[in-house]
Amino acid sequence: MPIYHQLGVVPDKRHVVNRRPDGGLYQEELVGTQGFAGMSSLVYHLYPPTRVKQKDKPYSVMPKVVKENSLDAMSFQGFSLKPEKDYLKSRKTLFVNAGLHIGLAAPIESTPYFYKNADADELLFVHQGKGKVFTMFGELDFQYGDYILIPRGTVYQIHFETSENRLLYIESFDPVFTPRRYRSDFGQMLEQAPFCERDIKRPKNLKTFDEQGEFEIFIKKRGVMYPYVYANHPFDVVGWDGHFYPYTFSIFNFEPITGRIHMPPPVHQTFESKNFVVCSFVPRLYDYHPNAIPASYHHSNIDSDELLYYVDGDFMSRNNIKKGQITLHPGGIPHGPHPGAIERSIGKKETNELAVMIDPFSPVMITEEAVALEDADYYKSWLESLSVATNGK
Repeated sequence: MPIYHQLGVVPDKRHVVNRRPDGGLYQEELVGTQGFAGMSSLVYHLYPPTRVKQKDKPYSVMPKVVKENSLDAMSFQGFSLKPEKDYLKSRKTLFVNAGLHIGLAAPIESTPYFYKNADADELLFVHQGKGKVFTMFGELDFQYGDYILIPRGTVYQIHFETSENRLLYIESFDPVFTPRRYRSDFGQMLEQAPFCERDIKRPKNLKTFDEQGEFEIFIKKRGVMYPYVYANHPFDVVGWDGHFYPYTFSIFNFEPITGRIHMPPPVHQTFESKNFVVCSFVPRLYDYHPNAIPASYHHSNIDSDELLYYVDGDFMSRNNIKKGQITLHPGGIPHGPHPGAIERSIGKKETNELAVMIDPFSPVMITEEAVALEDADYYKSWLESLSVATNGK
């Protein structure tokens, strides 16, 4: 997110002497992506961030793919995923391709350990629960409806204030940004953008932990989890500044763009990466042409798959949708409103739907965790005689 931010105390210049009160040097660390050409922040530690005390045996967390190629319209009941105490163990990856992994999590407890994804930016959507994310950049509050963007390489702890928590997550192997078309050449959000800088919640309450001992950090890299033990607390930062840091954005702060006739999905776009886009469907007024059909038209995703995660409300183009349901419409075959949805939408003034859409630009493969949640007959749901009885989009 290209908004400069600073917390704590930093020197007047980069890469200059910056001494502690006891005469020692603060340890400067440049944290960033895309070599030295992407967004970065300069961080000042009490101790070197390199003090590894112990490393334990790594283990695989690679998702098991059971369907590499598919042209099936599919539906999955996300709330059928059973909660688990541990945050990392609760994360179940459902869909994968070379650019991203998509999954669900239903953790019960906060993390006593620290976690770092060294491969991917993590975009978490909070469907149920509230709490805080702690990092060396400060802390972030989160609640229902929040997107949490955690850049790759960020060590974090997640603390839940509730025991019933449900998250949708994306692991992106390329950086995740706000859409380029929403920003000026100077990085400022444009007037026509559906949200602005005021809606972005940046880290706050920077706390410096001057602690030494044994601090367990699980580091994920290329489908392998590496348990490390560091000699000092990873949040020993006295100050930092830059453009690289985690932040939150509430789906309820997305201001919908409407028109006289049905607007295509790009008007709902919220995030983008090299390999996918994320859109937010939020409560909004319907189209106001006197003969408008508010329901979406039938369409073919020739160049991308479409995944839709249903959060709340009554989705206008679907029959019998449940909270936490995920539908997958693969590129190559058409899909559209369920029987009755088009007629049902005519004359309606507004919709209260809430959903997150992910469009991967390469086909996704299906994991065994996804198959366990599947509604097998979803592909028949456009048949008039079956649509009422079949859940899904």
